[in-house]
Amino acid sequence: MARSRAYLDYNASAPLIPAAREAIVDALMQTGNPSSVHMEGRAAKAILEAARRDIAALVNAKPDHVFFTSGATEAASTLLMPHYLMGRAEMRLSRLYVSASEHPCMLAGGRFTAEQVEIIPVNGNGLLNVERLQELLSSHDRNQGLPLVAVQAANNETGVIQPVAEIGALIKQFGGLFIADAVQAAGRVPLDITTGSADYLILSAHKIGGPKGVGAIIAVSDLVMPKALVRGGGQEKGHRAGTEALPLIAGFAAAARIARERLEQDGWPVLQRETLENGIRTIAPDAIIYGADVERLPNTTLFSLPHVKAETVQIAFDLAGIALSAGSACSSGKVGPSHVLAAMGHGDGTGGLRVSTAPDTSDADIASFLDALTKIVARRDRSGIAAADAA
Repeated sequence: MARSRAYLDYNASAPLIPAAREAIVDALMQTGNPSSVHMEGRAAKAILEAARRDIAALVNAKPDHVFFTSGATEAASTLLMPHYLMGRAEMRLSRLYVSASEHPCMLAGGRFTAEQVEIIPVNGNGLLNVERLQELLSSHDRNQGLPLVAVQAANNETGVIQPVAEIGALIKQFGGLFIADAVQAAGRVPLDITTGSADYLILSAHKIGGPKGVGAIIAVSDLVMPKALVRGGGQEKGHRAGTEALPLIAGFAAAARIARERLEQDGWPVLQRETLENGIRTIAPDAIIYGADVERLPNTTLFSLPHVKAETVQIAFDLAGIALSAGSACSSGKVGPSHVLAAMGHGDGTGGLRVSTAPDTSDADIASFLDALTKIVARRDRSGIAAADAA
């Protein structure tokens, strides 16, 4: 009989939820193109617009300010560009300010040159240095163009939640635009784009139980938008050409609807994370839990075991039937030093182990993790060599 496994890597990708699977299958049976005017096209269009409403509702946005992409990376590449339009008038953004702990798709800078990108430091807990951002914005030359700032609402490795409202107010003070990467925050903490903090949110379907290959840009207004990255037939109001991936979008919408209902009813459980972290501290008193002193996502724990490389421990967990990450899963399977930990001043080369859960993660899954950790730490303490060597 096959051994059951515990999946604790939801920040990398959440399993497809049943409602999303059903929505995908139903949409696959739809013949029409959403841009066609005949009956079949109108039926497809109805699915598309209903999906736009469901996804908008997750962040209290207007449905016609939701624009679909192939995922969060494309959304970032679209928004990170110097040339925007206010209606039909050209707007220039001369400099990009991005936090040091951002996802690689943000740190890549989009269509800004390397000389146009300024990295904002974070502190030991992973919080943005707001004072440094203020200094940079104060010295920004608006004669060259406006500033564009990109910051994660919540970090994908540590789960640390940034003070988005404070950051947004500061950016507005200096006339800039603000992109908030909400990929990890969406569905786990309440988000409301009408608070005036962010101009744009980025979402990804597969982080909330939807399908891979679809994401969205959500704008507070469609008056100011970047020039299109993908141009062609004028779909998505000209902001992203190409026939919309209707089945994926329908699955995205179903996942967003379930996520919103969960937040409105019970929220995301925090007790499980506390049980997990209390267990880590008991089993390995020398373990380091990153960002533990600040607000974090309720499902995310990043920790390290001194003197043992994270990828070594990850292999040991995998052999024990536990799926988790050594950092983030954004480099095509490559494992290396965490730029997030390095930005936080913890770049000793050991790396971190990320445990990320979901509301349906069972107590048995957490118990399996703690049992495996107990054995790994015992081997480390007995031998003083890499934990997986004896696995």
